[in-house]
Order: sequence, then C-alpha cells, then structure tokens
Amino acid sequence: MEIKQLYREIVNEHNLRPEHKGHMEQADATLRGVNPSCGDDIVLQLKFSQDGTIEDVMYEGSGCAISQASVDMMADQIIGKTKEEALQQSQLFMGMIKGEIKDETALMELEEAAALQDISHMPARVKCAVLGWRTMRQMLTGEENE
Repeated sequence: MEIKQLYREIVNEHNLRPEHKGHMEQADATLRGVNPSCGDDIVLQLKFSQDGTIEDVMYEGSGCAISQASVDMMADQIIGKTKEEALQQSQLFMGMIKGEIKDETALMELEEAAALQDISHMPARVKCAVLGWRTMRQMLTGEENE
C-alpha cells in the first residue's frame, strides 16, 4: 500500500469514527476554537488528573474532514501527557504543518498525527489541520493568538 493512501485512510478513520467526539461531563477546561475561513468550529474539553496530567479529551463541533480528524488525533496524542508535554507536541505538530520540521525521527513522536504532514503543501488547509492544536495551546497557555 502506498504511504499516501495509508495516510488518507488514517485521516478518514479519525473523521468517520472519532474516538473523542462528544460532550464531557464536568470538564476542567473548555474552549471554543473557530476557523472563520472555512467554518470549522469545535469546543475542546479537557479533564486533568490529580497530578496535573491530561486524563481525558473530548470535543464537539463540526468542520471539514481534516479539522475533525486532526483534533481527534490530537486527543489521542495528549491523553496521559503533562501540560508541558502536550504543548511540546503542539509545537512539533505546528512545525510539521508549517513545513519547518521534516525530520522523520522527530515526527515519529506525533504517531498518527504525522499523517497530516502533506498538509504543509496545501496552504488553504493548514488552518483546518491546526484548529484543535491551536485551541489546546490557547487553553493551556491562556494566549489569545500565536
């Protein structure tokens, strides 16, 4: 199977059968993220354990396949991580999407989210892919814009 086909299947799987889509009762943090250029709209919800690690992630909303698959992959990626580790993952993902990080060894840390690497060649879709990650970063840092 060609690698690009495998990546398409990963994105389709996360879009059509998301593990983390739904409402979280008693979330510790909730933030809405919107991509006004194409209408992607999510509400990201995080739950933290007593030691401060991210215990659960859920999201609600709608948008294109890339935005929805990306936020679902992000949720997989940050569960069990500290805030600092999640922010580090976000930085790595953003670098990959912007085409600044291409090192395969570094990108292996992103696991399935690395399937979105080719988005860097589609500028109109970059905002779709980063919506969940940007929203998570804003939630954890309190920053309004990056």
